[in-house]
Amino acid sequence: MSQNDSLTLDIDTLDATGNTAGKGAPERKCVLTGVHGSRDALIRLALDGEGKVHADLAARAPGRGAWLAPDRALIASAAAKGKLRGVLMRAFKTTSIAVPDDLAETIATGLERRALDRLGLENKAGHLIWGSDRIGDAVSAGRVRLLLHANDAAPDGVAKLDGKARGAPNTVVSCVLPVDRARLSVALGRENVVHAAVCDGGAAARVIAAVDRWRAFNGLISTETTANSAVETKVSGS
Repeated sequence: MSQNDSLTLDIDTLDATGNTAGKGAPERKCVLTGVHGSRDALIRLALDGEGKVHADLAARAPGRGAWLAPDRALIASAAAKGKLRGVLMRAFKTTSIAVPDDLAETIATGLERRALDRLGLENKAGHLIWGSDRIGDAVSAGRVRLLLHANDAAPDGVAKLDGKARGAPNTVVSCVLPVDRARLSVALGRENVVHAAVCDGGAAARVIAAVDRWRAFNGLISTETTANSAVETKVSGS
């Protein structure tokens, strides 16, 4: 992504409503890598009243914030070596900073929860369907926007649905989630959900935003892919 006038520094200031003070909707820059991305693609860190660093995954905490690329290995390594604390001291302009040893793990848990909660909300709103046959019919009819597969789904089952998507009259995004069918089933309040599909365009965009950051943090897609608000795999007709 090339630099432009909409890019900001690694620090921003939010008001009590979570809105950015000053210019609207600028991009952010990772304090460790320099990668630029949207607020939804990167991870915001904030300080509590005692100077402890915490992940502000909703990007709504008031005050100054620093942004990181969603890269678990990078964050864990930088935290262990003390590099992250040094970078954040410069970013927040204070030495009164404490970086928790489990910061990367806390972020991982939070991203999973937010992604699965989003799936649950969209399911309750009637935007998800499940079951291979039902999904296959919907794909062929051009109603599916996003295909989701549990990470323990049989390869031939994934290939069958993705193959149908290649012949669909519309573009279908397909991705494997970083959870198995048991965890996905709990999130959707169903039994044995191996594959799910999102049929609403707006819902698909919301799910992709949550899932991409989660997948990137787990090393399933590149951080630059997420930072550019793109999707790793698009299955469409030729």
